[in-house]
Amino acid sequence: MSSPKHPSVASPARKRGASRTRLISAAAQLFQEQGFAATGLSEVLDRAQTPKGSLYHHFPGGKAELGVAAMESAGQVLHQTLTARQESQGSSAGAIRAFAQDLAGWLEGSDYTRGCPIATVALEQANGAPELVAAIRSAFDRVIKGLADQLVAEGQTPERAHQLATLCLSTLEGALILARSQHSSDPVSMAGEELARLISSEASA
Repeated sequence: MSSPKHPSVASPARKRGASRTRLISAAAQLFQEQGFAATGLSEVLDRAQTPKGSLYHHFPGGKAELGVAAMESAGQVLHQTLTARQESQGSSAGAIRAFAQDLAGWLEGSDYTRGCPIATVALEQANGAPELVAAIRSAFDRVIKGLADQLVAEGQTPERAHQLATLCLSTLEGALILARSQHSSDPVSMAGEELARLISSEASA
């Protein structure tokens, strides 16, 4: 007779990893909705459903360290979303149009409470803790580089590719702010269409 199987139990290491992920996700959402300064650690703990001791175990540097991790995570989400669109669309023009639709969808899905997962913190923390500012800059730079690399592969010079990529991100970020104020995703969708049109026209020139 075979011995009964023991119920599956998550290892302590896995549990610790899951609590860290929940804390980062909760912080990123709250920072996105209401900013870094306005978000208290108690709110993060409540949303993450994680005890206070877990927060300081994973982030002994407190809120600043958690903020860095949240911005790194948000930047990874943006980059992965863009990369998926580049792979599925096959062109910079198609990718930026689809990426804009993703951003518009996120905004609509949150009832216009969440714009860019990085911009809300970037606007208020431009002169904040150096490590937080560096994480924000790195997240934006990664998206710009991803766009620029594809533009170079399509024939643009590195300088022009960087200019266009920077314009794309700047335009979409501004459109997200306008969209939140209007409670309409139209500015983001229109920005994506116009940017795609610009990229296509330069490619065919």
